[in-house]
Amino acid sequence: MILPLSQSVRLHYLDFDYSEDAEGAGTFEAMASTQAAQAGHVRQEITRVLNWAHSTFSGMRAPLDEGGEWDFDLQGQQEWSAIEALTYDETAGQLTARLDEPRAPRHSVTLSLTGSPQFCEAFRMQFCPDQ
Repeated sequence: MILPLSQSVRLHYLDFDYSEDAEGAGTFEAMASTQAAQAGHVRQEITRVLNWAHSTFSGMRAPLDEGGEWDFDLQGQQEWSAIEALTYDETAGQLTARLDEPRAPRHSVTLSLTGSPQFCEAFRMQFCPDQ
């Protein structure tokens, strides 16, 4: 049973792109890459989206080709980077490199949701009202 839709929710970190296949199944994909201070906010938005999907389309999650109404894929990683200062000595004809200290990690997540036309319309109304 599908619950009535609540007022649309503005997301600040997740910006979904939409694509559709020939059968009308759609995919919403978002990626967020932030510093540690914002990672919790991103996770809250992901939780909000997945809580909505699980409650609005309760018991309907499964791959679409297995009869599901919707499904999702969620992945995350942390990346550390450091500036590599490169210097070229034209007299010696040599390149030298000096690696700075690693910077704070970036937290990156990707969230993909696939769904039937009914799921996609409800998702769009809830999270992407401008699309």
